[in-house]
Amino acid sequence: MGKRILMKGNEAMGEAAIRAGCEGYFGYPITPQSELTAYMSKKMVEEDRVFVQAESEIAAINMVYGAGAAGRRTMTSSSSPGVSLKQEGISYIAGARVPAVIINVQRGGPGLGNIAPAQGDYYQSTRGGGNGDYRLISLAPNSVQEMADFVMDAFELADKYRVPAIIVADGMLGQMMEPVEFRDPVDIDSLPKKEWALTGKKGRDQNVVHSLSLGGTGLMEHNEKLKKVYNKIEKNEVKYEEMETEDAEIVIVSYGSASRACIGAVRQLREENKKVGLIRPQTLWPYPYDIIRKRAKSAKKVLVVEMSLGQMIDDVKIAVEGQTEVDFLGKAGGWVPTKREIVDKVNEIL
Repeated sequence: MGKRILMKGNEAMGEAAIRAGCEGYFGYPITPQSELTAYMSKKMVEEDRVFVQAESEIAAINMVYGAGAAGRRTMTSSSSPGVSLKQEGISYIAGARVPAVIINVQRGGPGLGNIAPAQGDYYQSTRGGGNGDYRLISLAPNSVQEMADFVMDAFELADKYRVPAIIVADGMLGQMMEPVEFRDPVDIDSLPKKEWALTGKKGRDQNVVHSLSLGGTGLMEHNEKLKKVYNKIEKNEVKYEEMETEDAEIVIVSYGSASRACIGAVRQLREENKKVGLIRPQTLWPYPYDIIRKRAKSAKKVLVVEMSLGQMIDDVKIAVEGQTEVDFLGKAGGWVPTKREIVDKVNEIL
């Protein structure tokens, strides 16, 4: 770890990717993440690595597929409608078991929407926005420091499990500036060799990377293998933070930028001697069902706070299993719930 540097979230993710050993970045500019693409256009060239501004988001994700299949650490980034265009390619990457990192700095939608922060891509990020049975490791930071840390984690996890990983950020996080301390750079040459990669035959058996499977039971067996990988991820890679939940009568569940307002609300409500706590998922998939289920047993109500009309609430209800009521506070179209609104909602519940 080095000294703390004041950086914008988008640029911090770019620097973290370079330190994580990203060898190829393929992207297309779209607000509110264009600073990330601009940062990579300069820094990747300085590092003698590959930067390509593709002709479209569709081209970019397929370049990621190709470079990843060659065993290189690769990344793309975009914002909500751009990530939508990448979904077919992401499905191919998942089916072919190619590691890759995707960054989504979410904006208001549906459609082109606006460039304000939102969390309307939760379903897309956690359920697999393309076709077929697949999952993305979905990491949800709520600070510039976590944006940097989670990008480095995403590269490690993608390689470890041979799956794509996505950073589920938003326009507020991408544009804000905070002090960030970066981990030491990864030595690319010391990374484990990817024996499955397309590196030229070189006297070994042929490697084939693809997602096509016609006839017989091959595709069913492939999906079963993928499921075993996903089961391991669900067992080993769940991340979350808790705040004041041990005795909480109201448990708030929130992530990303929305959770920052919830932290302030919990502090204020605790000062007023009201038993309120917060669970903040840091992985949206795998999702922290167990801890939410545990806290719901003793809570009077669970309150979900999102920058959407209600998407994560589905996972919270799955976790709660009807043990208590689940309430909701959400704002869509690029609006962020305020601390005052959260405090008022909790007081209304109490």
